[in-house]
Amino acid sequence: MTDCLFCKIVAKTIPAKIEYEDEHLVVIHDINPQAPFHRLLIPKQHIARIADVKESDLAMISRLIFQAKKIAESKKFSEAGYRLVFNSGADGGQTVFHIHLHLLAGRPMRWPPG
Repeated sequence: MTDCLFCKIVAKTIPAKIEYEDEHLVVIHDINPQAPFHRLLIPKQHIARIADVKESDLAMISRLIFQAKKIAESKKFSEAGYRLVFNSGADGGQTVFHIHLHLLAGRPMRWPPG
């Protein structure tokens, strides 16, 4: 996707504060953090919305969740807790149409989230 913000971050044609990267995903600092610790886990594969995920994408989705768990453990958030969020579609709060997982921690989370 030539006009996708996250595809450009993955391709390194626009800057981002990258915390982790492997052959499948990149983890960046959110530019508008909603918690003291807020990272975005972005698959390198472009899929616009969670609603567009296919069964063949299950390994990639699992990888995002597992990497978020590993980051939370490494930052010592496992005991106190953390939140993982996928937004899908405009009404779901999605603003960049390339799926990504939010990892939020460092404060008590409220319910409902908004």
